[in-house]
Amino acid sequence: MDIPSMNRSSLLLAAIGCVAIPAMSADNPPMVFLWTNGAPGTPPRTTEQEIYEPATPERNYSRLTRIHNPSLIVYLPPEKIATGAAVIICPGGAHRFLAIDHEGYDVGRWLAHIGVAGFVLKYRLAHTDGFPYTVDTSVGDALRAIRVVRSRAAEWHVDPARVGIMGFSAGGELAALAAVQEAASRPDTADPVDRLSSRPDFQILVYPGGPLVAALQVPAGAPPAFLACAYDDQGSAALVGELFLRFKKAGVPAELHIYARGGHGFGMRASPLPVGTWTARVQDWMADQNLLRKP
Repeated sequence: MDIPSMNRSSLLLAAIGCVAIPAMSADNPPMVFLWTNGAPGTPPRTTEQEIYEPATPERNYSRLTRIHNPSLIVYLPPEKIATGAAVIICPGGAHRFLAIDHEGYDVGRWLAHIGVAGFVLKYRLAHTDGFPYTVDTSVGDALRAIRVVRSRAAEWHVDPARVGIMGFSAGGELAALAAVQEAASRPDTADPVDRLSSRPDFQILVYPGGPLVAALQVPAGAPPAFLACAYDDQGSAALVGELFLRFKKAGVPAELHIYARGGHGFGMRASPLPVGTWTARVQDWMADQNLLRKP
């Protein structure tokens, strides 16, 4: 098991249950906090650590909870294949947890493999007991993540005009909401990062769900979109179809893939079904959108 934010001793603890995530080792991808001095909206003096729960026989995915200082896990491609494109990755989990491996770290590795900088967003969760976070808090974390990537574009060899957002399930809801925010609605702040645009240049929505995305109004000029889900996904299939029609009505370029089987939450898992090829379709779409050109 390869968990970017865990050391060897933590891996041993992971085998028997939940673990608090310690500082990252030098062999792991870097982690960057979105705010240097703590996130606005997190209660002062919050010291609770994130909790990682590995997959179990009863639950075939790992999850991360108790996130109070949102951050990015950075997956950069080798320089010789880097395209300059970048994607903020928002794992799902019903706003209660992050499905952090198959909808997060694994996606970041895959993007780096095809020459795209991947940034896994560990955002604050609306349903965190005892804390005042909302979906708006999560959206704010996503918008800040886009700005952080743009602020360090030269360092990370990223084209600031090719920064997109990808989300799964509740993370897809978050990504869709972030994509329709007004780029001009930047805080009046001395922080130079917050003076940058938070508008993503494209959006990739994989089985997005949730009441807010169900009511989403797509404005003309929204970023182009890629959508994917499975027909037998009772929660997302109809919603994704309706969302595609809203993109069409608004004149926003969009591509839709609905696979016959796959259910909800397939993410980055090997599958003999056609749904297992969704990442190849994303790569085709990004190339067609001229996002994978070499700088």
